[in-house]
Amino acid sequence: MFFQRMIVAAVVTAAVSGRASSQEAEAASTSIGKQYEGIVRIENSAIAVDYRTPWNGGRPSGGSGTGFLIGPNKFLTNAHVVSNASRLIIKRINDAKPHLAKIEFIAHDCDLAILSVIDATAFDTIKPLVISDDIPKLDTTVAAVGYPIGGERISVTRGVVSRVDFRSYSHSGADQHLTVQVDAAINPGNSGGPVLQGGKVVGVAFQGYSGATAQNTGYIIPTPVVNRFLKDISDGSYDHYADLAASDFQLENPAMRRALGLTENGLGVMITNVESAGSSGDGLLKRHDVLLAIDGMDIASDGFIELAGERVNMNEVIERKFAGDKIKLKVWRERKEIEVELTLKRLTSYLMQANQYEKRPEFAVYAGLVFQPLDRNLMNSFSLQDDDVRYFFTYYQSEELYKDHPQVVILTQVLADAINTHVEGLAGRVVEEINGTPIKTMKDIMESLKKDDGDFATIKLMGEGRPIVLDRKKVAAAQTRINKQYGVKEDHFIEE
Repeated sequence: MFFQRMIVAAVVTAAVSGRASSQEAEAASTSIGKQYEGIVRIENSAIAVDYRTPWNGGRPSGGSGTGFLIGPNKFLTNAHVVSNASRLIIKRINDAKPHLAKIEFIAHDCDLAILSVIDATAFDTIKPLVISDDIPKLDTTVAAVGYPIGGERISVTRGVVSRVDFRSYSHSGADQHLTVQVDAAINPGNSGGPVLQGGKVVGVAFQGYSGATAQNTGYIIPTPVVNRFLKDISDGSYDHYADLAASDFQLENPAMRRALGLTENGLGVMITNVESAGSSGDGLLKRHDVLLAIDGMDIASDGFIELAGERVNMNEVIERKFAGDKIKLKVWRERKEIEVELTLKRLTSYLMQANQYEKRPEFAVYAGLVFQPLDRNLMNSFSLQDDDVRYFFTYYQSEELYKDHPQVVILTQVLADAINTHVEGLAGRVVEEINGTPIKTMKDIMESLKKDDGDFATIKLMGEGRPIVLDRKKVAAAQTRINKQYGVKEDHFIEE
């Protein structure tokens, strides 16, 4: 009997304990929900433009990512999570109800965006996450929170900060900003989610490393980049980054330093090229100048400075400023130290080498010949290999090729028809001139082809000895056939 009472007591104790455990688990779940309730799942139904058929509206695509509330009806996420969106949906944690959203601001150069929901009632009682002013220190732990790999439930992954660096942002493919590397993978779906330390946001998860040489490596956008973006849009528009527009070379070679008259103090980088055409340094910096200090901070011979306790690339000073701001430089020129003050400006010529979003591709179709302006999207779509094309793309900015070619026009493809049978094999080259008129923009293409300039249209391609010659009298009928056969809805689109 005593033994039976013991069993009953044990069962009652276990039941009470089970209820307590269940209540604790429920309380913990509620606590977790409160802590992360400002973190949302974002679903993007997108339209991806097709550079191979630019006359079409594009093809449906989509994906999902993470975002988080930073203010009343203000959600921060990555630009790449919401790019090319035709419809955006936001969902709260543990709530399947969709909330229709829209983009308020988007910055493709730093991969950040602000969204709002059409009806914000469901978020009125949610406390926004607080963004820190600090960069997480090396060898400290951070937590990345989001919805990785399309999951419906929130995920928390912890990692250690392993590096603070100046690195390329893959979304644009042409911009570099401050990044923080962590030893935890950033998976698809994590993008746009907060990275937390001490209860505050210290970064935004945005890209991982998929190479075979590194494992469990992820990157976050640190708060200096985030806060700069938020400050930029505070006036109602995004004004982009300013740029020094100068290339530099590390001065670690003792012989070179002595030849320039520099001391062995480990300071200074040499200017190797200065962008002209109204750039920040135009007329103020010269090739072979040595930059010794920027805004009062010494520049080491490897191009790094000490900023807020961290050793970072000197460009980080410029990163935190805006177009119109002034910076002071200490410069070594012709064996003398001088002071230079310049006003920062935005550089746009590099955009040809950047990925483009929310932008309809320009094109013109004439007798089945498709002409398009060169940019990164076009290079990727057609895998262009012609030497002249690759030269223009690679050196467009550094060699200032944009001065003579505001646009580099490419014959990308030939829609086969009786009128152009002799053109086979000439696609993928730069258009040099039409009927003797140099082609420097897409507008030149249209103006040259529309001219009543004789019976023939003669098109010369760069690097090709034989011209393309078309009978103008046959073009109209051929264009009608081609439009019908290939579904060409309009024969051109060129931005005004």
